[in-house]
Amino acid sequence: MDIFEEKNIKPMLISEMTEPFNDPDWIYELKLDGIRCIAYLDTQAKDTELRNKRNLRLLPKVPELTDIYQNIKERCILDGELIILKNGVPDFFELQRRALTSNPFKIKISSDKYPASFVAYDILYLKNKSLIDHPLLERKNILSDTVLESPKLAVSRYIPEKGIELFEVAKARKLEGVIAKKSMSKYYFDKRTKDWIKFKFLADKDFVVCGYIVKEKGITSIVLGGYQGSELIYQGHVTFGVRHGDLKKLETIASSPFDITPPGHEDAIWLKPVLVCVVNYMPNEKGMLRQPVFKGFRDDMEPIECQIHPLD
Repeated sequence: MDIFEEKNIKPMLISEMTEPFNDPDWIYELKLDGIRCIAYLDTQAKDTELRNKRNLRLLPKVPELTDIYQNIKERCILDGELIILKNGVPDFFELQRRALTSNPFKIKISSDKYPASFVAYDILYLKNKSLIDHPLLERKNILSDTVLESPKLAVSRYIPEKGIELFEVAKARKLEGVIAKKSMSKYYFDKRTKDWIKFKFLADKDFVVCGYIVKEKGITSIVLGGYQGSELIYQGHVTFGVRHGDLKKLETIASSPFDITPPGHEDAIWLKPVLVCVVNYMPNEKGMLRQPVFKGFRDDMEPIECQIHPLD
């Protein structure tokens, strides 16, 4: 089956966070705070198709990108990041709010105010041929030759060797971090290898939203969970960044979804564990969430994918 026609690509995954390093055999590019996205673009059919990691269609959420097929020279598949810029930097919260909106009128208002962009950092297919076995730098050159950049469709820039320096730039500008990639690496569908590694000054982790507690002065904490195999395990709370209004609409249940619930949750409002959220935190040696900040909800992964492993 032709992978363009099948439209079921699961993208290559990024390895866990490491300390920044310099290496002449690697290239480095900024990690953008957005939604991973596969773009299927066809000039002849005048068609744009955008899919997330769960292969759900994203174009209804970002209708302003309907015509980006006009910005490529040949039919192709691009791997990249869907972003929304706010005050000149990618804003994950604004993008996730759009992704979780189903009302077309509200989506139109949002797209007029904060238009989305697609930033491509890889090309997987061109003119009926797969490119995944080509070395990364070769794919990067093909990508630059294929895309006609515009405010809606851009190509991610990279630098060779100087990962530490780029990381310091990202940190100074309060960007999410840097991705390091081996220059000669091939592309592996749905695989996590040591060929792609992330550097971040803040780590993040995905949790299942299991409930919330309303505290004094209207402050709300989300009760977090994660799966150990098929068992849902309590993982703590996050308070900073949480808005009570975002939780009131969720489906409540009568009792805790955990088999074992720690004391202190007598006033918790329990939720059906069907939603995933992202929490930023400062990495530490004790494997705890230090200074956690609620970053937003996400709909591109299932709760069961929030498997418990040591915090990085």
